[in-house]
Amino acid sequence: MPDPDPAPDAAIAAVRRFSRFYTRRIGLLHGGLLGGPLSLPEARLVYEIAQSGTSTAKALGAGLGLDSGYLSRLLRGLEEAGLILRRPSAEDGRQVLLSLTDAGNQVFAAMDARSAEEIGVMLERLPEAGRRRLVSALEEAEQLLGGAPPAPQPFILRPPRPGDMGWVVHRQAVLYAREYGFDTSFEALLAEIVAGFIRDFDPAREACWIAEHQGEAVGSVFLVNAGEGVAKLRMLYVEPTARGLGIGRRLVGECIATARALGYRRMTLWTNDILVAARGIYAAAGFSLISEEPVESFGARMVSEIWEREL
Repeated sequence: MPDPDPAPDAAIAAVRRFSRFYTRRIGLLHGGLLGGPLSLPEARLVYEIAQSGTSTAKALGAGLGLDSGYLSRLLRGLEEAGLILRRPSAEDGRQVLLSLTDAGNQVFAAMDARSAEEIGVMLERLPEAGRRRLVSALEEAEQLLGGAPPAPQPFILRPPRPGDMGWVVHRQAVLYAREYGFDTSFEALLAEIVAGFIRDFDPAREACWIAEHQGEAVGSVFLVNAGEGVAKLRMLYVEPTARGLGIGRRLVGECIATARALGYRRMTLWTNDILVAARGIYAAAGFSLISEEPVESFGARMVSEIWEREL
């Protein structure tokens, strides 16, 4: 029997510690949120009504998970303060629409400006790379705790810059060790491939693309000359945090289109059976499995595969 996992207790402590830190950091322990007249629940209601323009008590309660009695008291207090207005719906007389008054809009605008200013000051203390890491960590935490995934953001494909090749080796070695248990012999192979590409690079017949998302490198692929009219796709990679954006498909598609434009007749690649996501991309791009062989490589057992497609 494996030992009991102590992680839950550590995770609970970590979440509580961060909650205490963040509530103190953004001033939630003060009498009014952001130094204003509203408590946190009141301010959140004002924010939600401002975002929607009009809302209903039912929609607010469902969206914020508030008890109907508690919500009713909060709304009554906002109405008595002259910040919200109730009016019957023209479409459904049973529904009461809630909107901000002019005074409510003024309170919201001041609150929103103070919030942006305080967070801006906090973020200014971080370098650009630190801000990107923070945003990525917050998005991941939100999704892990059941939040909706963020809307897909655009990405670009660009040629490699100084330092990118070392990044490719480092990130693939780290990820494959973490996800598949590969040992350092895989890192050695990556380094050999990259070194050979740099040393023998033929710009008329070969290419490399780095995928960049929100200012960070998140993926890569290589197109190399295998001789006799055959192009080889090598080292397709997408960062875990950038999966689901279509980056892998785009990288493979760019390889195929470029190889065709350069006059290659066929494209080949090597992969293995445990790289399920990559194999799905290859199959969707028109590659077919040509040969396979059980092997023990990089400290793991797998099936080595060769895939090809005509161009």
